[in-house]
Amino acid sequence: MSGNKTFEFTLIYLLPEDRPAAEDHLDALFEAGCEDAIPGMGKKFHIALEFNRDAVNAATAVASAKENVEAAIAGGKLVEVRPDIVGASELAALANCSRQNVRKQLEKIDVLAPPVYAASGHTLWHLSLLNQYLSRQTTLSISPQIYEVSEVAMKANAAIQSDLLTDIHSGST
Repeated sequence: MSGNKTFEFTLIYLLPEDRPAAEDHLDALFEAGCEDAIPGMGKKFHIALEFNRDAVNAATAVASAKENVEAAIAGGKLVEVRPDIVGASELAALANCSRQNVRKQLEKIDVLAPPVYAASGHTLWHLSLLNQYLSRQTTLSISPQIYEVSEVAMKANAAIQSDLLTDIHSGST
């Protein structure tokens, strides 16, 4: 399709209790349309799928991937969408430069873009909120598609957290 762009993102799912082995889902994921994803199985009872999905926008890309995964893994629960919260190392990878360069560039915007976490020598930001500052006030170059996905990821993760809090308050966890 013309007008499509490629969006890179990761969906992380908690697997259903009756089928905790991620390997059990690989064929179903492929058959459900996740042939553009690389599965990762490092965390027990979870599967991470790194997508390179073509779509007209990031919201459509993430929504279609989520639909495909949930068709393949009945009872799977989306627990995180990435990229959202990033540190200097992740920014360096996205900008294809050194972590030291990122840290130097971030000094220029530190007051303008306060981090969501800063303790124990680690600082983390919502990537989507850094967009306006990084592109205007630093020499770091990150693809517009990455920023677009990060906005979708931040909203999705906020909804996931909201649902979790609702479950905790209603006693269903």
